[in-house]
Amino acid sequence: MEEPTVPTTQKIDFPSRTENLTLIEKMVDEVCEEHKINEDYYGNILIALTEAVNNAIQHGNKKDSNKMISVAYQSNAKKLVFTVKDEGEGFDYDNLPDPTEPANLEKTNGRGVFLMRNLADEVSFYDEGSKVELNFNISAN
Repeated sequence: MEEPTVPTTQKIDFPSRTENLTLIEKMVDEVCEEHKINEDYYGNILIALTEAVNNAIQHGNKKDSNKMISVAYQSNAKKLVFTVKDEGEGFDYDNLPDPTEPANLEKTNGRGVFLMRNLADEVSFYDEGSKVELNFNISAN
């Protein structure tokens, strides 16, 4: 009989400053090493989570370094779940412009949620969009 897998949980809180994205890279490195995630999937996790945190800093907290970002992750043998929470008012995540439409291709922003939705296995928004949950299925990777 297999031993039950105890979920691993980790949480970090930091001020809304772009230089703190290095904390996310370190977290993803540690999580992916611990779970022996392959290189391609590592890239998906890193990009999706970095986009979520960058959106929280830039749009959620409006670059206000007095506001905090909270990033948590839980894992078990089947999946990794990352949660990013900012102190902003949220946004209308169901009505975003499509960054693949010709009129939007030249824009330098507007791809974060699109990337998250395409790189994570599941993306859910809560608290009017001030909290995002990224799920990655790791049992097949």
